[in-house]
Amino acid sequence: MTTTPEAEAEAEAHGPVDFVLLEFPVAGLTGRVSEELVRLVEQGVIRLFDLLVIMKNEDSSVVVLELTDPGGPAEAFSYFDGAHSGLLGNEEIAEAASAILPGSVAALIVYENTWAAPFVAAVRDGGGELVASTRIPAPDVMAALEALDAEPTVA
Repeated sequence: MTTTPEAEAEAEAHGPVDFVLLEFPVAGLTGRVSEELVRLVEQGVIRLFDLLVIMKNEDSSVVVLELTDPGGPAEAFSYFDGAHSGLLGNEEIAEAASAILPGSVAALIVYENTWAAPFVAAVRDGGGELVASTRIPAPDVMAALEALDAEPTVA
């Protein structure tokens, strides 16, 4: 089977890689987040590099939870057992733990936005390069859109 130059360029390109830390109260875990993460991976929207679940106890001690612990707080993420690229180490775990509240559990996730790889390949093929990038937090976007919806329309 032969491939086109475009297909080869896309195969060499990667989408942006993101790092997120999601904090939850231990009592609020429903499994829905893991279901959505599975869906994104299975649909090829993202490629998961790392997933760690960290619990910060009331005494501020920190435990990295086993994803396969039956009945444990991280059990819903058991599908991702073995998702470990080496990008997250003790330093990242300590930094994440310092950012979350005692009595909470957090998912520390590193993933590639594979949906963007063809776009990245097209940019590279056209001689382009990324000059700047930033993320606008979802709550900020939602607040801005709500403010626009609340403004009276001018006739």
